[in-house]
Amino acid sequence: MTILTVTRGLWGSSHPGPTVVVTVLAAALAVSTGLAVERIALLAAAVFLGQLSVGISNDAFDAERDRAVGRTDKPIARGDLSVRAAWAAAIGCLVLALLLSAPLGLGVLGAHAVFLAASWAYNAGLKATVFSLAPFLLAFGLFPSIATLAAPDAAFAAGWAWFAGAALGAAIHLTNVLPDLDDDARTGITGLPHRLGARPSAALAATAVLAGGVAVTAGAAEWQLQQVPLVSWVFFVLVSAVALLSLGMALRARSGRVLFRLVMLAALLLAAQLVVAGGSLAG
Repeated sequence: MTILTVTRGLWGSSHPGPTVVVTVLAAALAVSTGLAVERIALLAAAVFLGQLSVGISNDAFDAERDRAVGRTDKPIARGDLSVRAAWAAAIGCLVLALLLSAPLGLGVLGAHAVFLAASWAYNAGLKATVFSLAPFLLAFGLFPSIATLAAPDAAFAAGWAWFAGAALGAAIHLTNVLPDLDDDARTGITGLPHRLGARPSAALAATAVLAGGVAVTAGAAEWQLQQVPLVSWVFFVLVSAVALLSLGMALRARSGRVLFRLVMLAALLLAAQLVVAGGSLAG
């Protein structure tokens, strides 16, 4: 294999979409929290490398399953990347992610380490259990704190931000697995969404997004001591509208790619709403 082939294989195995989205979300939260440019760049680099490690390790863990179901979209299953190279890259990215987190403070290092440990635990086997949702609740509940702990006056994010982050994580997990339910079932993966089914999972994801939107709006009011900014209301209306539409489709027994995309859109809007409220993130 050439270096170019391996590089392309590693990038393809990193789950590029989620990797970029989570990195951009971390950077956006850091900007909204008011961090200095150099700390924003360092945080974004650390989160990016951490997400590379999560994505590549996921494909390394799933190599045999992906071959069994003929996943030609997976570089390892196609033979474009060896499992050994994938593991080396995943572990290397994990170490670098933690090394880059350390200069931002022990709080950031600890929070990022827990986030990555939860993500790797999901890849390593929790995805196949009824507890598959737990790593997402922990990781994304903690996620806003990675930005607030990097500030000069380091502090964990407010309780509403933890709740909104966990709601976002729940929506991501419950929705992201929907296209692969059949392939997963054939290879013994029976996480919570598989046990619930496609439509109940979509309905629960939409409900989580709606609850997260309420939490962010309440948080933006700073415990009702100030008027909620107009932009927060705009995002709350958008999040609520898309989440309620998704919930209605799920309850009417409509599934498929339209429902999947609607729930993902609601989750992305919730992430944007969380960024808009970034100035009041710290607890």
